[in-house]
Amino acid sequence: MLEARSIERLLVITAHPDDVDFGAAGTVATLTDAGVHVTYCVVTDGQAGGFDLATSRDDIAEIRRAEQTAAAKEVGVSDLVFLGRMDGEVVASLDLRRDIARVIREVRPNVVITQSPTINLDRIPANHPDHRATGEATIDAVYPDARNPFAFPELLAEGHEPWKVDEVWVMGIGDGTDAIDITEQFDRKLAALLAHRSQHPDPDGLGTRIRAWNEHNASRFRLAAGRVAEAFRVVDTR
Repeated sequence: MLEARSIERLLVITAHPDDVDFGAAGTVATLTDAGVHVTYCVVTDGQAGGFDLATSRDDIAEIRRAEQTAAAKEVGVSDLVFLGRMDGEVVASLDLRRDIARVIREVRPNVVITQSPTINLDRIPANHPDHRATGEATIDAVYPDARNPFAFPELLAEGHEPWKVDEVWVMGIGDGTDAIDITEQFDRKLAALLAHRSQHPDPDGLGTRIRAWNEHNASRFRLAAGRVAEAFRVVDTR
C-alpha cells in the first residue's frame, strides 16, 4: 500500500475539471492531511461537459473552473493552474509538453499523478481521448522535458530551472500496482465530486457508484471488507 512517505510536493495533472476527483481525491485528502503540498494542473476548462444545452460553452468553462476550485478545497488544495485548452481537442503536442514542463519546473514536485496514456478497450467511457493525450504529454514532460536544460530553452530563459520528478502515479487503470486506503477520506472525496454540480444528472446515485468502484479496488489489494481504495500504477522516473 502506498503512503505519504517522503513526499513533500505533489502535482496532479488531468485533462478536465473533476478528473482528479474521480481518480485521486481521497488520496489527495490523505496527503494534504499529512502535510504534503498539492497543486492541481487542469489542461482544459471542460467546455464540452455538462447536460444543459442552453448554457454557452464560455459560461460552462467559468462554471467548471469554479466547481474545480470548490472541489479542491474539500480535500485541502488551494493551488490550481488552468491551462485553458479546448475540451475534446487535446493532443500530446510539443506545445502542451512545454506548458506542462513549465508547471513541473515551477511546482518542483516529488510525485506527479496523471492519467493513463494507453487505450483501455474494456472501459471506453472512462478512457476519453483527452485523458490519454494528457497522460502522454505529462509523462513526456516528466521525462525528458522538465529535467533537461536543453529542452524548451525558453523555459530556462524564463527562469524555470530543470527539475527531476521521482515517480509518476498513473490513475484510473485496471492494472494498478499500488493503492491508498481512502476509507476515512471517502466522504471528502464524494463532497469534492458533488461540487461539480453541472456534471451530475443523478447526484443521489453518485456515492453508491463511486463506493462500488473503490470497494473493488480495495478487494484487489486484499483490504478488509467495507474498506475503499484508489489504485495507481507507480512508475519510477528517477
